[in-house]
Amino acid sequence: MTVSAVQSSTSTPSTNSVLGTTSAADLSNQFLTLLVTQMQNQDPMNPMDNAQITSQLAQLSTVQGISNLNSTVSGLASQLQANQVLQGASLVGQTVMAQGNVLSLGSAGAAGGVNLTTAADTVSVNIMNSAGTVVRTLSLGQEPGGLARFTWDGKDSSGNALAQGAYTYQATATAAGSPVTATPYSLDQVQSVSMGSSGLNVQLGNLGTVGLSQIIQIY
Repeated sequence: MTVSAVQSSTSTPSTNSVLGTTSAADLSNQFLTLLVTQMQNQDPMNPMDNAQITSQLAQLSTVQGISNLNSTVSGLASQLQANQVLQGASLVGQTVMAQGNVLSLGSAGAAGGVNLTTAADTVSVNIMNSAGTVVRTLSLGQEPGGLARFTWDGKDSSGNALAQGAYTYQATATAAGSPVTATPYSLDQVQSVSMGSSGLNVQLGNLGTVGLSQIIQIY
């Protein structure tokens, strides 16, 4: 007697209900009930094939294994996220170098960075006030590829000390007369951290929220 025949002659749940079961434990119980019923009602002259029974049990074991693996992976993912938040919490209060073009001018001046894709013959930084007016241009000269740090003493082009606060800047670079991609980076302080859909987010004082991957140095 086949499984389908057993299902039509007993009160065992239908094939549709079995296939619609989302619980691996329920599926296992229903499968074993069908198998036992099938064995009890088999034709003595044409008994069930042992190989078929073994194959069905192997398939059941595979389903259970996949379900257990999914649960394990989900648990590990949750633990990794929790560990990321705990590790990120140690950043609170730290000064970091993150992607952004804000210069925070204090009594000791300000500092920033320019990330160059390749070596450059000339690198310049234009510092602007809140109105967008260029107040100072810094020439960094030749720089190798990578992060080039710079400092600003807080004075304008005429040597006058400017008010403390937030300024912005633009960086340009060239090599043999061709432009080189120059990405601005700023020093900022970490206010808080949080877990987002794309990973750990870091809240900075001037730059706002940035992804952890946007931070390249921690001080």
